Amino acid sequence: MPVHEHKHRRGRPLKIGVITVSDSRTEATDTSGQLIRELVAGGGHQVAYYEIMPDEPRRITQAVTAHRAALDAIVINGGTGISPRDQTYEAVKGLLEKELEGFGELFRMLSYQEIGSAAFLSRAVAGISAGKILVSLPGSPAACRLGMEKLLLPELGHMANLLGLV
Repeated sequence: MPVHEHKHRRGRPLKIGVITVSDSRTEATDTSGQLIRELVAGGGHQVAYYEIMPDEPRRITQAVTAHRAALDAIVINGGTGISPRDQTYEAVKGLLEKELEGFGELFRMLSYQEIGSAAFLSRAVAGISAGKILVSLPGSPAACRLGMEKLLLPELGHMANLLGLV
């Protein structure tokens, strides 16, 4: 079946988890997490889990492993930079059985068009963890919008179909 036909096949709405990694955000100030949740719902899917947590690899790993069985995908935002506190990439990378290298490459390419050379500082990553979709985006709303609208949402149904989630 051609790729464009996969995109038009509608399965059931997917159950998506959203994790915001931040030491300072609250639910009231988590604009990126709110944006991701709105985009997920706007794409016809269900946000079945949401949490804000500090950038601590052990906490991130525990949250993903505790919730992924009940979810089809988890989208994490924040902690993808290069500061000493940014450790989300290491936590996510350790959970991936299959990394989708093209996700990070395309994210940085598209981001370069918007923010220039600072795009290469992002360690956005996506892959498969225990048969589920796991994505890690930077924490800025613009980066979350770009990753969700240009990459993840257009392919989410296709990915779920390939993984047998729908």
